[in-house]
Amino acid sequence: MARRPVDRQSPVPLWSQVRDDLRRRLAGGEFDAVFPGENALVADYDVSRNTVRQALQGLRAEGLVTAERGRAPRVRHAEIEQPVGTLYSLFASVEAAGLTQHSEVRVLDTRADGVVAARLGLEESTPLVHLERLRRAGDAPLAVDRVWLPASIAEPLLEADFTHTSLYAELADRTGTRLESGRERISAQLPTPGERTLLECARDVAVFVIERTGIAAGRPVEWRQTVVRGDRFAFDARFSAQGYQLDVASALSRSA
Repeated sequence: MARRPVDRQSPVPLWSQVRDDLRRRLAGGEFDAVFPGENALVADYDVSRNTVRQALQGLRAEGLVTAERGRAPRVRHAEIEQPVGTLYSLFASVEAAGLTQHSEVRVLDTRADGVVAARLGLEESTPLVHLERLRRAGDAPLAVDRVWLPASIAEPLLEADFTHTSLYAELADRTGTRLESGRERISAQLPTPGERTLLECARDVAVFVIERTGIAAGRPVEWRQTVVRGDRFAFDARFSAQGYQLDVASALSRSA
């Protein structure tokens, strides 16, 4: 295997040369699937283990990789931050992080679901529009998003293309319905085998499960479950000496 270029006559330290070359390779997407371990990097650059560790420390300081003792280095993807206490937009949060949001629509149909209907205060046989998407941030999967809405309101959504748009924008444009409030429950869980496969999670990565009831015109019109990768998502809240204060700096969004 060909060695990576390092100049032993250069005044630039070897660890800095290795760091800079790894940074270029990261930017080019070479390590999107897997980042090489220390032994592979030692052989690749023909340098000492200490040189490789110094290079990885530099990349870790820049937030490009995780490089913890006893664990293989991994590419650190951009983290999506979400404010707590607002009617937020996952779509907008992904793009605010400088990433393109793209969805793979897995299900878009009308069906009955007694459990969800009860959550919405409806008869168990009430027809519901069901939308399930695999949400991507950039090229990497971020979340499995499942939502149910009364078909009496949301039936026009069956004609929407949800590959790169938001549910709430389509709901407002096509039905005139805008969410005004709601309630969420957030828990940390292990993904199911199917969710782990869809989200391409490492075995040591947990997920956040977000369950949301959305209110419009004083009544529940949305029940949603979002399973989001715990290594790419963070919640943000504010507090003060006077007590806990949810982050409500962002205006209510019409996108999600």
